[in-house]
Amino acid sequence: MNTRLRMGLVGAGANTREKHIPGFRAIPGVELVAVVNRTRESSERAAREAGIPRVAESWREIVASPDIDAVCIGTWPYLHAEVAIAALRAGKHVLTEARMAATTAEAEAMEAALTEARKEHPRLVAQVVPSPMTLPWDAVVGELLAKGGLGRLHAVEIAHLHGAFADPATPIAWRQRKAWNGVNTLTLGIYYEAVQRWLGEDAAVLKAEAGIVTPERVDAATGERVAVDVPDWVNVNGVFAGGAVLHMEFSAVERKRPRNEIGLHGERGGLRLDLAAGKLWLRDAGGREREVAVAPEKRGAWRVEADFVNSIRTGAPVRLTDFATGVRYMRFTEAAWRAWQR
Repeated sequence: MNTRLRMGLVGAGANTREKHIPGFRAIPGVELVAVVNRTRESSERAAREAGIPRVAESWREIVASPDIDAVCIGTWPYLHAEVAIAALRAGKHVLTEARMAATTAEAEAMEAALTEARKEHPRLVAQVVPSPMTLPWDAVVGELLAKGGLGRLHAVEIAHLHGAFADPATPIAWRQRKAWNGVNTLTLGIYYEAVQRWLGEDAAVLKAEAGIVTPERVDAATGERVAVDVPDWVNVNGVFAGGAVLHMEFSAVERKRPRNEIGLHGERGGLRLDLAAGKLWLRDAGGREREVAVAPEKRGAWRVEADFVNSIRTGAPVRLTDFATGVRYMRFTEAAWRAWQR
């Protein structure tokens, strides 16, 4: 169980520093061998702060290194496919940050590369960092739905409204640039993945509306004004394979009170997960709402690095999240993007 595993890091952004590095450090036998970030300076800083012995000149050096067994990709989505496919072809295990890729085609190419690489390396592991917001409640929600606690599901509502980009003077974020973020829009994909996990089925996009409130923003690195080409807000209507309708609202330019919740509406009751308050509510057919207590043993938590290593060492299948699931949510995400453009 403590077999030596040598990791290379491609990208050392916030999630890599806050989650992946300490997560891997906590696992016996896992060594962080090398790191590369966007610049030599940031690579050296990441190596120094995390105690990583080697700074690579490029991600290709990480992928080609014979002393690296697995690659953790912490870059923005535009680079996920290129690095992951090269690593898989080199026989290296891959953990890639979400969203899976910049486009559906890239995600599908990653899945195909995994299938091909497993012909030579049958135990190769590939994992996408899962949507984390609902982890504490996933088991309880899944159990309730499996037992038919809500009856036939009629509707799913998702709302994530906040004001992170409401001020036009706020510098542009990488998530607002299609060249870096691809078709991933706000938190649409990450919330859809969570609900997809609960229901075990996919939704078709019927209609999407979106808009860019501030067409240009300042690039903090250069001081230049650059175009915003990813929407500031998006509304999506769809329908799940089982017949439940889907309504999603996302906005980063809200001036009113923020809202962050997921609702499931069934013939016998409704479920409301208030993510802002961290509480799950169940409403029966009579209209009475009560908080659902989650027993500690059923409360999920972040286990991304431990699950990745466990799959490599024991052959356990990847659950959160495998490449096939990533492709499915990328298809929905891109369908919403195309519907908005139409």
